[in-house]
Amino acid sequence: MTAINAAKLLPRYDYVTLLIGVNNQYRGRSLDDYTLQFEILLMKAIKFAGGDTSHVIVVSIPDWGATPFAREKGADRAKVTEEINAFNKENNRIAYQYKVKYVDITAGTREAMVDPELLTDDKLHYSGVEHQRWASAIVKLMKL
Repeated sequence: MTAINAAKLLPRYDYVTLLIGVNNQYRGRSLDDYTLQFEILLMKAIKFAGGDTSHVIVVSIPDWGATPFAREKGADRAKVTEEINAFNKENNRIAYQYKVKYVDITAGTREAMVDPELLTDDKLHYSGVEHQRWASAIVKLMKL
């Protein structure tokens, strides 16, 4: 929200995507806080799309618990996955409520456990290969 408010953005965009929540989960923030923040940002996204909800796409939260970084940090993978699932359940519910599109990329991010090509050298962030998969899923939802 701070970055959006500080940026010099155009009043309207053809398409807007929204992917937030991984840092909320990583920092141990509550589901209630996430839900409130997500809804506020979704309303901003809809405004940026000129009110056209068919031009807003919510992207599910990637599961960083399936990365070597998480393993090296001693993260409880089951807990991370459970919390990511709970956050995604909320963002999916709210996306449905606001009649925006939704793309689930989470399952693909869990493949990073067995496919190192999906991650960058830091073993946490997703590579161009994974981002291409996300972009392809998003484009399928767009009216081109």
